Amino acid sequence: MSTSSASADGRVGGRRRVLVVDDSAFMRRLVSDIVASSGEFEVVGTARDGLDALRQMPLLDPDLVTLDVDMPNLDGLACLDRIMREWPRPVVMLSAGGCDGGAEATLRALDRGAVEFVRKPSGAISLDLDLVRDQLLEALRAAASVTVLDVRLLSPSLSPSLTPSHVSTEVVARGSAHDRGLRSPARVSSRSASGQAPSFIVCIAASTGGPAALSRLLPQLPRFERAAVLIVQHMPAGFTASFASRLHGISRLAVHEAMHGEPLLAGHAYVAPGGFHLRVGGTPRAPSALLDQEPTEWGVRPAADRLFKSAAHCYGAACLGVVLTGMGRDGADGLLAIRQAGGLAVVQERTSCVIPGMPDAALRVAGADEIVALSDVPAAIARLVAGQGRADDHGENIA
Repeated sequence: MSTSSASADGRVGGRRRVLVVDDSAFMRRLVSDIVASSGEFEVVGTARDGLDALRQMPLLDPDLVTLDVDMPNLDGLACLDRIMREWPRPVVMLSAGGCDGGAEATLRALDRGAVEFVRKPSGAISLDLDLVRDQLLEALRAAASVTVLDVRLLSPSLSPSLTPSHVSTEVVARGSAHDRGLRSPARVSSRSASGQAPSFIVCIAASTGGPAALSRLLPQLPRFERAAVLIVQHMPAGFTASFASRLHGISRLAVHEAMHGEPLLAGHAYVAPGGFHLRVGGTPRAPSALLDQEPTEWGVRPAADRLFKSAAHCYGAACLGVVLTGMGRDGADGLLAIRQAGGLAVVQERTSCVIPGMPDAALRVAGADEIVALSDVPAAIARLVAGQGRADDHGENIA
């Protein structure tokens, strides 16, 4: 009989206990091997579908769950709903991506309380899963830093929704920048009648917990008459187009995935495509979105620091940086650049974050004009935008 020691909270050797759920026995083995090989986690069990996982949850009481999206009998979304209601704890989704609506299903999982997701590199059965070993372990580390209280912030069934009743149900389908490469932008339908260049820029950074936070924040923003919003959400290629479309359907702003070279317009919001850095180019009188695939920063692409610094350079004091929930420190240096250029900063208050790493780093490096809970971020943004002068009162720098 084993005599291995257990920590006070029941973890063997202090390692987090993981339940691996996938309908493929081969994938269960691959995921389990990666998880166990790290030495940071212990695989306490595997389940072949959602029903099997629900049977094992009260018996194994895992700290974390990895959950496949597409499974027979009870799929990952339905299983996630039950876990959030009955045994709320951090869940990392494994997704086949754009195959058969996988991207949309994954985004719904994030809406319903999943902490993170990892895209299987080659579809449902990915022999090359080791290619995303680092991403999977990083997602588990992020999940391990989340408490049950934090999980409640993610799940609409466990926390009140901030989405107003006025929002449109319209969803506009668009191709991803990953599919298009960097071709010239197509014409994008607009909810803004002005078609004018923005005189003010709002830049938002988010990572873990960001999809849920942005889904609560964007619907609360007005359709700015003279400001544009640019968003960096750490998310891989193949998901950001669907994410932008979902935001478009619940927002007053016209939201879409940014396209290389397109002009920035007031009343619009632009989501950085997965796998591309997004920057502000041109001048405040004729700004444009620039995409590139330069090396990652802080291990991510898109990186908020790249966006924030370019916005500070182009717009100077007519710029607002917002740092939301997330792991790591992306956005901190960029927020400092915005403040040094005379711009403004809003940082999400840490107790309302799923993971406060990015806000904490931003405050250490740059400080902030306002530190507010997620529910108060939309009002802070609207107030600061309304209080600023026109961008053409400042110098025009070429980015």
